[in-house]
Order: sequence, then structure tokens, then C-alpha cells
Amino acid sequence: MGFHTFVAVGDSCAEGLDDPYPDHSRYRGWADYVAGRLARDETSFRYANLAVRGRRLDQITAEQMPAAERHEPDLIALFGGGNDVMSRGWDARTVARRVDTAIRQCTQIAPNVVTFTLSDIAHRMPLGGRMRPRVTALNDAIREASVSYGAKLVDLWPDQAAHDSRYFGPDRLHLSQAGHLRVAGHVLDRLGVEHDGSWLQPLPGAPAQGSAIADLRWLWQEVLPVGITRLRNRLIGRSPGDGFLPKRPELLPVAFSEAQV
Repeated sequence: MGFHTFVAVGDSCAEGLDDPYPDHSRYRGWADYVAGRLARDETSFRYANLAVRGRRLDQITAEQMPAAERHEPDLIALFGGGNDVMSRGWDARTVARRVDTAIRQCTQIAPNVVTFTLSDIAHRMPLGGRMRPRVTALNDAIREASVSYGAKLVDLWPDQAAHDSRYFGPDRLHLSQAGHLRVAGHVLDRLGVEHDGSWLQPLPGAPAQGSAIADLRWLWQEVLPVGITRLRNRLIGRSPGDGFLPKRPELLPVAFSEAQV
């Protein structure tokens, strides 16, 4: 089955952080790779990416779904929930309702919907195990809603790539190019679309081993600046993602340069 219009919605993971284009003009990411592959089968193929970094699921629903509906896509992919997990005042039932609303709306917008669970951050982040119950609750809600509404689920929780830090950027949260390619391979698999098999092959060589020094450097260079920024934004009433625009707000053809890895 060919796809003519594809819309991605979500947060920074759907936007493509940390996988910049070679000219560093913007981020690329799994959705661009998927779009590039789908464009090879349909000359009239068009793609929009409404994702905005920092957005929670309730914000994605309010801000991105109306635009997605106007585009009338035949394929929509939702990657979100990470910011809900990290938000103050976490409540599993509230987030489960947000998940249900977001996935239900996606299935009302497009006949083909792809959703994602989150991988286990405990493998790559010190004290990440403390966040595991939240991620587990979010993933359970995503699985349940995906079954209820007939969405195609890409379950990243059991993926062994979460054990290899090379699939992630310096912040250990966002995907590297290899990670985005792997997610794109999973998406295309779920859609039944042939793709480059190397995207899902393990990276050559042994995974990089962590160390106490590397963990301290990560805390100083990646975690502390983000914490300070979030505290400053909270004091002035600013929400993560405020001031950022959707990556690709209009349905546009996919350029040759975007379709190449």
C-alpha cells in the first residue's frame, strides 16, 4: 500500500533531535527518513512535521492536532510522552487520559496511525531507574490505547539498542543519527515497507562502556544546564517549547537531499 501524505506530530523526538542535517540548518530524524523512503514509491508524496520540542501530550493535542486534521493525511505518526514523564506533578491517570485522547484523535484524522513506547532510560542514565515506573506507566497507557483504537505500535521498550549509548546523543535522551535510522526501520517494518536492512542491524564493534568520569561530565555538561533553564522558565511562567515553531508546518514534496542518508 502506498502513502500519499504523511504527518508527524509530537515533541523533540519527532522533530529529530540530535540528528542534524550535514549543513546543521535543522534537525533530520526518523520521520524525515521515513518520509524519504515513502516518497520513492509515490511521485505525489507530501510530508509535514508539526512536532515542537518540549511539548507534553496535552499540548500536542491542543496545538498540533487541528493542523494535522487540516492536512487530511493518510498516515500520521505520534511520538510523545517524554515531557509528561519529566513534568512536575506527575499523575499516571492524568497522563493515561492524555495518551488516550491523543491516540484517539490520531485515528480520527488518518486511516493509518503509528505510535511509540519509550525505551528504558535506566540503562544509560545514572538514577534513571527512579524514572522507570513513570515510563512503564506511560508505555502501558500507549499500548492499551493503541490496541483500543487500532494504531500500529512501535514498541521501543524491549529494543536492545537502549543498551548501546551510540544510539543516543550527548544528553543520553535524544537519539543520534544511528538511533533515528533504527526507529525509522522499525516504523517501515510496521508499515510493511521495504527499507535498508542495515538500519536495524547492530552497530559494529562493542558498545561503549560508561564510567564514573563520563557520568560526572554528562551531569555537568548536559543535565545541569537543562535544570537551570527549566527552573528559570518556571519562575517566569514559561513552558518548555514556548517560542519554537513546528519543524515543517506545511505538506510539501520531499526533496532529493532529504530522501538520501
